[in-house]
Parts: sequence; C-alpha cells; structure tokens
Amino acid sequence: MKIREMFGEKVVFSLEVFPPRQIAPVQTIYHALEEMKDLNPSFISVTYGAGGRGTDNATIGIASAIKHQYGIESVAHLTGFHLSREDVRLQLEKLAENGIENILALRGDIVSGIAGKGEFTYAHELIRFIKENGDFHVMAACYPEGHPESPDIVSDILNMKEKVDAGADHLVSQLFFDNEFFFRFRERAQLSGIKVPMEAGIMPVTNRKQIERMVSLCKVELPKKFLTIMRKYEDNPVAMREAGIAYAVDQIVGLIAEGVEGIHLYTMNNPYIAQRIHQAVSALI
Repeated sequence: MKIREMFGEKVVFSLEVFPPRQIAPVQTIYHALEEMKDLNPSFISVTYGAGGRGTDNATIGIASAIKHQYGIESVAHLTGFHLSREDVRLQLEKLAENGIENILALRGDIVSGIAGKGEFTYAHELIRFIKENGDFHVMAACYPEGHPESPDIVSDILNMKEKVDAGADHLVSQLFFDNEFFFRFRERAQLSGIKVPMEAGIMPVTNRKQIERMVSLCKVELPKKFLTIMRKYEDNPVAMREAGIAYAVDQIVGLIAEGVEGIHLYTMNNPYIAQRIHQAVSALI
C-alpha cells in the first residue's frame, strides 16, 4: 500500500527505527519491532544502513520484515550522495522484489573521507530518478528551522519546492521542540504552492547526551521550557525519561489540535517510549 492512500481520514501516526550499529546484533531491532507492532502504526520507516552510510545495508531486510512478518506498511530510506545511478537502480529493483512501495529519498550526510559519486548532489535529483525508474510513493525531508546548510528559510522553502516538483508525494519534518516553528514553516510552504501532506517529526529526548548530539547535528533551537526541564532532571535518568515523554506528548497534542496531517515518531528503537506516547495520544488519532 502506498502511503499517499493513508492521508485524509485520520491523523497518520508513524514510527521510525534504525538498523543496529555494527557492534549490536541485528536481532535487537526485531525484539523492538515485536514490542511495537501492537501500536498498529500507519507505517514504520527504516533508516539507511548502519549509521546512515549504507556500508552494511540492512534496511531492505528490516523493511521487508515489517511489511511481511509484522503486517505493517514500511518505508525504506534511500540516500543518494554516495551512490551512483546504477547503485540506486539496483536498490530500487531489490525494493520492488521485496514488495516495498514506499521510499524516503534523502541526499544523505556527507561522510568525511568518503567521496560522493557526484550523480545525486541534491535530494530532488534522487527523487526524480526514483520516479522515473519505478512505481514508488516517495517521501522527502523538510526542516521547520531550516536545513543546517541552508543560508535562510526562504532558500529552504525553495529547495523543498524543488523536491515536490520532482515528484515527492509527502513530506516528513526534521525534529523540533517548539511547535511554532512547524506552524510557521507549514504556512510558508502552503503559500509557496506546496500542497502535499506534511508529517511533523517528534523525537522524545530522554537524556542530556542525546539532546546535545541532536542540537549539534540538526541545529535546532531549545525552548526555555525544555531547557528548564533538562536542567532540573538531567541527573535523574528515570525522571528525565518521563519528562521527555511528557514533553513529546504535549507537542503532539498541540500539533493535532492545529490540524497536523501526521505525526512521525523518532523512536530511537525504544519500545517503552513509543508505547507510552502512543497510549497518551491514541484517542486523538
């Protein structure tokens, strides 16, 4: 089933997982999925490879299991910067062979010391290639606070419009901690003529190390309320976890009240957190 068919009747609620790092057994992801399957998410997306590099890419196998073993629609991430057209064509063939109909197409992180192939410098180039070489629903990323490499939010909106014009069927946002960023971004997108569904990406933050990494990578702004919570509970792991869950639930409630089309929960492969959040918002979706 293509994801585009899910929008309209109710709020889409999706999850994201990642293949285990090389130091962890691959079976750990299946234990997590076993615990999350009863949440009955609209779909589960699987990030690309180990650490996003695709050097030991378990994405397709996990996405196939989600669909065929757990009976949940799946989305496979695909990053283009370090791949050639032939590499991508082979990936598309494997996805089709496994019955996977949905792809999140990304440029991907530029990994130090690993040269790009030079054939997919931007995400819109990968999106167009996928649309020309297969029958897939293609998702694209968007950035409510602007992409870290973008000079300003106007440039970011124009880049997002290129993705949609290239064939992106729906958008999923980078994480954010202040809903106002998302609302303003959504309004600008609509004014620019972008009409595809947009899911809000929510990441529950449960420890200080996690948030420091996210701020460094994504350049997101931390609201005063969030900083107050972190300072108060950072030395109490259980309290910090519960506060992070509560903050994420509060964000989701506010987003749904304002008519968001979907919530995409970055689970960090943690079933407990996904279950707690789903339990709190299930009556709203």
